[in-house]
Amino acid sequence: MSFLSKIGLGAILFAVSGLCVNAVQDPPTNERLEKNLVNDYNIYALPLPETMDFAGEPVPLDEPDIRERLDRELLVNTYWQSNGLLIIKRANKYFPIIEPLLEKYGLPDDFKYLAVAESALENNSSPAGAAGFWHFLSSTGREYGLEINDYVDERYNLELATKVAAEYLKKSKERFGSWTLAAAAYNAGNYGVSKQIDRQKADNDYYDILLNNETSRYVFRILAFKEILSNPKKYGFNYREKDLYQPVPTYKVKVDTAVTDFPAFAKQFGINYKILKIHNPWLRETYLKNASRKEYMIEIPEKGYYTPSK
Repeated sequence: MSFLSKIGLGAILFAVSGLCVNAVQDPPTNERLEKNLVNDYNIYALPLPETMDFAGEPVPLDEPDIRERLDRELLVNTYWQSNGLLIIKRANKYFPIIEPLLEKYGLPDDFKYLAVAESALENNSSPAGAAGFWHFLSSTGREYGLEINDYVDERYNLELATKVAAEYLKKSKERFGSWTLAAAAYNAGNYGVSKQIDRQKADNDYYDILLNNETSRYVFRILAFKEILSNPKKYGFNYREKDLYQPVPTYKVKVDTAVTDFPAFAKQFGINYKILKIHNPWLRETYLKNASRKEYMIEIPEKGYYTPSK
C-alpha cells in the first residue's frame, strides 16, 4: 500500500470512528460520510518557491524537470507529517550545535540540511552500515582519521564527524568547483560523479547531469528540507515553542587513561550510565581500554537538567 493510500485509509477510519459515536441514534449515510471526509481531510498542491539556492548557488527553477523534482521532494516531506514535525523539533536542539561547527570547519550553513537528509538528525545507522549524523561508512571514517572499534566509534561524535564531513566536502568542492556537486558526491562518491560527467561530456553542473535515482533525488531532498525547515508554518507544521526539543548545556571532561566502569564514572558527576551515553553515543562499551593513553573529551550535562543519580 502506498503512503498516500495509507493516509486515505487513516482519514476514512478517523471519519468513521467520529460518526460511530452517535451510530445508534443517527446511523451515518454515504452522503454524510463523504461530506465528513471532504470537510475534515484535504490534500493541497504546494506552491513552489520563486527562487532557491544551495550554498549560494542558484537552483534553475525555470526548467520543467527541476521544478518537478523539487515538487516531488516537497510533497513527500510535507505530507510525511510525523517525520517532518520530529525533524523540526530536533533541529531546534541540534542546529545550534551544528551551525557553529560548520562555520568553524569552513562549510556553508546549508550543509546542516544535508545532515537532515542523511540521518534526520539522529545518531542512527543505514542498512549499508553508514553511521552517525553524517552517515559515514567505517572505511571512510577510518580513512579520515576517526577511531572505530568495539569501544569507540567516533562517527557518533558530532564534533569530530562534522570535521570529517567538512574535509570530505571541501575536497569535493575543489574537485568539481561547486558546492551542489560536492553534496551530490557525498551521496554517489567523487568517482561516481566524475564518471558520469565524463560519460555524458557534461559541464560541472549537478542540474545538467543524469545520475542514478537516489543521487538525482538527493540534492532536491536537501533543498526540500531547507525550504520546509525555513518556513514550517507555510507547509502546515504548527507547534508552540515549548513543543520543540531543547539543547542541554554540557561541559567536557578529559580522559587519557583506561576507564574500567563507565556506570561508576557517570555517578561521580551525578548522572547515570544512560545519560552519559545520550551525550556520548560514541562510547560503545561500559568500559574503555586506552593502552595508548589517547585523550578523549567526554561531555557531561550541566546540573539541573536531569534527576541526580543516587
